[in-house]
Amino acid sequence: MQRINALLEDIERDRPALFPVVTALRALALAPGVEEEVKYGGLLYAVRGRGFCGIFAYAAHVSLEFSEGHALADPDHLLQGTGKHRRHLKFRDIADLDRLKAEHFIHAARG
Repeated sequence: MQRINALLEDIERDRPALFPVVTALRALALAPGVEEEVKYGGLLYAVRGRGFCGIFAYAAHVSLEFSEGHALADPDHLLQGTGKHRRHLKFRDIADLDRLKAEHFIHAARG
């Protein structure tokens, strides 16, 4: 928990405009049975050892990454990325959470 708090404090200090996006995505990702850890400079989430998403704060946006994003239903073509498996969403402000259907994708990825 100490590493998580330290990362959140860094984001709040260094990218205050993006901090509300990170905390909102974090609230959507956390649920009973969800494990949270700091890895690769972001917050990673897993259920029973199976990673389902990660939150990464960059200079101008927050990226919500899905390890198996290729398997998520995306009829509106909101997910970005062309790799074999991984897909992501980019959030520039809190309004993007609804526009990009963050809750839907997180719940679908969590299973």
